[in-house]
Amino acid sequence: MVPFQRGAPSASKQVGQIPANYTEGAGTIVSGTTANKATEAALAAYPGGVVDRVVQLSSGEYEAHNVGVNWPHHIFVNQDFTVVGAE
Repeated sequence: MVPFQRGAPSASKQVGQIPANYTEGAGTIVSGTTANKATEAALAAYPGGVVDRVVQLSSGEYEAHNVGVNWPHHIFVNQDFTVVGAE
């Protein structure tokens, strides 16, 4: 867990696989069971934050938008609801 400190910048980094052609802000917001499964996977891998939305990307993967922590801000989950990367 990475504790959040208001106003404290964190180092930018990436781990795992970021979907090809990923563009922040692109995709379609999903809800219901799909969003719940993606959120559960994201928070199991990176606990301590709050996912405020889940977006399906053009690749079919999902981006969980994680707030309340310095890092990671975007957690990428594949179609099997397995975390594959973060930034």
